[in-house]
Amino acid sequence: MTLDDLRVFVAVCRAGSLSAVARDLSCTQSAVSQHVKRLEKEAGIGLLERHARGVVPTPAGRILRAAAADGLGAIDHALRRLDDLARGESGSVRVTTGATSVRHFMAEAIVEFRRTHPQVSLEFQTVSSSRSCFEALAAHDLDLAWITMGTPARGIELHPVVELPWVLAVRDDDALAARTRAEPDDLRASAQLILPPEHSTSRGHLDDRFAELGIASGTASGTGIADWDTAVHLAELGLGHAVVPDLPGLRGPGHPGLTLVPVPCLPPLQVGWAVRRWSALTPLARAFADTVGRTCPVGAAGPIG
Repeated sequence: MTLDDLRVFVAVCRAGSLSAVARDLSCTQSAVSQHVKRLEKEAGIGLLERHARGVVPTPAGRILRAAAADGLGAIDHALRRLDDLARGESGSVRVTTGATSVRHFMAEAIVEFRRTHPQVSLEFQTVSSSRSCFEALAAHDLDLAWITMGTPARGIELHPVVELPWVLAVRDDDALAARTRAEPDDLRASAQLILPPEHSTSRGHLDDRFAELGIASGTASGTGIADWDTAVHLAELGLGHAVVPDLPGLRGPGHPGLTLVPVPCLPPLQVGWAVRRWSALTPLARAFADTVGRTCPVGAAGPIG
């Protein structure tokens, strides 16, 4: 078997389709199938099962996929490090994160890093959740993921950077805008809570605390959103009360007519880096991570460590 065979097999397992991988690789479906057949011949057992909507790995295929994904990630990482060493200060840093994280947490770091490392390429891949960040780290040649801290995936290390207290974003003309803090009773009474998506890490933190406070899930159903900026915008439109972390920039001039009411009954949300192995980061990736940690604007929040 070859590395190309393993790369194609992992890609097929991820996509669930031979034809989709063929399109991505600009080759024929038959060529993709030959990679899988060579692996099956070498292993002496079937690795894929065909279904109406594509293919899925067999139990044997799942074993090989897990081992191949880990091994290929380590090999790709080593090759990139060798390339960076060979080229000195040139190279690239690849980061995966949510759609709004670059603007809220990394703007100053990007400017400083590009000034001090002009030959280095910064590449950002946008995903929709921390789980997607973990998958991207495991499946692609990426260095860093900026995420909401939660339960780590296997083979992933978490390094918190900032703690963000929760606030209730409301319009200035809302009755809650005059309050110095929002209490659990205020959350229970609101029929228009705007919350993170149900299966997101931040929503999980909220649901756990809501259960402890006796806030019924029906009360907390409200309006779901895909990112924090959308939640704040909906609150500005008067469509509800947005439960959001106290993100850098929310207290600036960009949000006139918006009041952020602290919610001390909710524990702070931690955000920071996820990596495959911190000690194995390239010097360039470590330098960018350190720059973000040093320059990250925290507003009402605070740095960790």
